Amino acid sequence: MNPYILLAKSAVENYIKEKKIISPPENLPEEFLTKKSGVFVTIEKGGKLKGCIGTYLATKENITEEIISNAIAAATEDYRFGPIQKEELLELSYTVYVLNKPKLVTELNPVKWASPKIRRILFDRVNPKKYGIIIKTMPISSPGIDVVFNGHTVPKSGLLLPNLDGIDTAEQQIAIACQKGEINPEIEKIIIYKFTVEKFSDKND
Repeated sequence: MNPYILLAKSAVENYIKEKKIISPPENLPEEFLTKKSGVFVTIEKGGKLKGCIGTYLATKENITEEIISNAIAAATEDYRFGPIQKEELLELSYTVYVLNKPKLVTELNPVKWASPKIRRILFDRVNPKKYGIIIKTMPISSPGIDVVFNGHTVPKSGLLLPNLDGIDTAEQQIAIACQKGEINPEIEKIIIYKFTVEKFSDKND
């Protein structure tokens, strides 16, 4: 089994069965202990989502700790679903997304958003099959767009991973990300970032 999937699976199963957080296993590939990155973990049962939680930037010492933390959170803290039960463990499949650093696409105020020409240019820059997106509202006291990723609080944000079923256009992707963040680009100034991922899944194992 892929080491990313094995780590997520082991973290979930150990926590659900024993309420304990596993220690990093021995003999992991070197990058697991040296690389820092945001990570999302998705858990499914019978093709239906059971939990998905992650971080778009690194919050831990390495991706090993990031995977363990987010796998457990996906299994127990996703508000859309109840915590996973012991009897479900054998039926679960896992997907781990390791996120590359987000890159700025554009910053738009409501006047620019209202322009069909500007929106067409925006949609050409975002490919939902290749890129995930992060949409954030601009902090009122922001000195510039770099504030988004330097620890300051922003009022609202929405994130979508790339290549999701049913999302075929940039317009759909941006609209859903805005809905998730309760963002209205017609009245709020927004910042849009895009990112790529390394995806690991056991669905075809």
